[in-house]
Formats: sequence, C-alpha cells, structure tokens
Amino acid sequence: MNYLTQKLLNKEELEILKLNLDKKNVIWEDGRKTAGSQAAKVKNNLQLSRNNEISKKYSHLITNKILDNSLIKSFFLPKHIHGTMFTKSKKGMKYGRHIDNVLMSSGRADLSFTLFINKSDEYEGGELIVEDINSENKFKLNEGEIIIYPSTYLHSVKEVLSGERLVFIGWIESYIKSIEIREYLFDLDAGARGILAKHGNSNELNLIFKSYSNFLRLLGN
Repeated sequence: MNYLTQKLLNKEELEILKLNLDKKNVIWEDGRKTAGSQAAKVKNNLQLSRNNEISKKYSHLITNKILDNSLIKSFFLPKHIHGTMFTKSKKGMKYGRHIDNVLMSSGRADLSFTLFINKSDEYEGGELIVEDINSENKFKLNEGEIIIYPSTYLHSVKEVLSGERLVFIGWIESYIKSIEIREYLFDLDAGARGILAKHGNSNELNLIFKSYSNFLRLLGN
C-alpha cells in the first residue's frame, strides 16, 4: 500500500488549534452537505464550514505545513491542496465505505489525507480503514500526525463508540497522476540525496539530478 504517515503539528500548534475549534461560537454542520451523492448515503459526521474564519485561518496554516514538509514534497509532488475541512465525529457517528470523487470543483483528487487533532485515547473506535486489493489497513494516529494515501482506495471511518474524534481532511492534486511513477521518482530523488549526504556532489550525481528533473518536466502536468 502506497501511503505515508508523518508528524506534522507540534504540541503548541495543537493546543492553539484545539482552543479555537472548541470556542462556543464555532458552529458544526451536517457533514453530508459536502458529500457526493453516493458518499452522502453513508456519511454521518459534523464539519466546520469552510467559510468560517477559524476554518480558513487554520486550513491555511496546515496546508502550508504540508507543502513545506520535504518528505511529503518528495513522496507526493503536491501541486495543489484543496477541499480542506475540519470534521468531528461524536458517539454513534461513522463514515461508511466509499471512494472519493475524482474531479471536485476545487481540483483533482489524486491523494487523500487525514490529520488527527486529538489524542487517540480520547475516543474509542473511529479508526480510518483504507483498503487495497488484499487487505484492510487500520489507522488511528496520535495528535498532530497525518496520513496521506491515494484517493483510488476504498476507505471508511469506523463508528465512534465513545468520546469525540477530531480531524482535518483534504485532497492533493499531484504533478504526477500515476502512483507507480511517483514511487519511481521518489526512489530516484531519495537515492540521489542519500548519495549527496554521504559522498558530496559529483558530476555523476549531477546527471542523476538532471534526469530526475527532466523526467518530472516530461511527465508532470
């Protein structure tokens, strides 16, 4: 399965974010408002309006953190992050098995991500299930950690049995559509950077970086 988990927000950033999301004037809406026709049938959660000032401010902060992360940039080659929103699931809420829309009004969904905002022991259930051909992969990360995975996978969120699940979700349009080609380019980039760190620059290494750049130029969109 082609995915990445990474610590994204530090303790101070999380504390400020949670304080703002917990304000009394923050209104959470029915999550089915932004779901596609099929997904709306299995979606049961709450979300913060994208037009809310707190939502806009902290969506911008988190989006910049994703784009500034060197590993994420190398692994996924993000062109555009879009459709971001804060969602909340209380006891009894879940999101059934579904596939994300490919073409959204905000952009193409090549990759989906979930940033976990509260601690994993603050709620029971609520695991993110991502399916590939042969298995189901279960994720319940700790606060401040993000998972990014291809939007081509069926996925779901298990029912929350107690407590409250708070996350930030969104989609990435990559410069490279193909999962396989992104993986090849990542291996080439990571290998070249590893050689650079161990042995310094060389004419041969410059040729590798040149090929990587030209492949990206040729295959990117």
